[in-house]
Amino acid sequence: MYVSRLRAVAQGLPRQLSKRSFTATARQLESTTVPTKGNETAPQVTGGPVPAVVQQAPNRAEIWSRSQRPRAEAMTGPRFEQTDLEKQPRPWAAIELIHKEPVRWTHDRVVACDGGGGPAGHPKVYINLDKAEITPCGYCGLPFANEHHRKHLESLPAASYPLA
Repeated sequence: MYVSRLRAVAQGLPRQLSKRSFTATARQLESTTVPTKGNETAPQVTGGPVPAVVQQAPNRAEIWSRSQRPRAEAMTGPRFEQTDLEKQPRPWAAIELIHKEPVRWTHDRVVACDGGGGPAGHPKVYINLDKAEITPCGYCGLPFANEHHRKHLESLPAASYPLA
């Protein structure tokens, strides 16, 4: 069988498998239109003006549910009015609140923080306190410092955490 293939190649006769694969590939690459159902061609994209109508969704021009309102009428009315400011978020952000937390002084060079443990906590992480700086936990932001560096840290002009 192998010998017959070699003779066919030597005589210049193409093999059926390679002829089919190359012509089918070449036809696909040469084609500029995308065939759809019924031998129609897809519309070509042009650089014309953008339609001024705002569609309901990227793929729909109208509503698709009986309980849905059109986009122009959506998100209006008393449900979306901001009148009761007591129920709005507080002015303090979490990063500002964590900077009011006092530094936890320790004599250990390495401390473990689990955020209080239990379901309200976070995975246990170990914090190195060798440097003369306040080191916050990477998860919850609680500040830790080594008691050995207390005099140096208190002598600094400003600290981002209370040193109490």
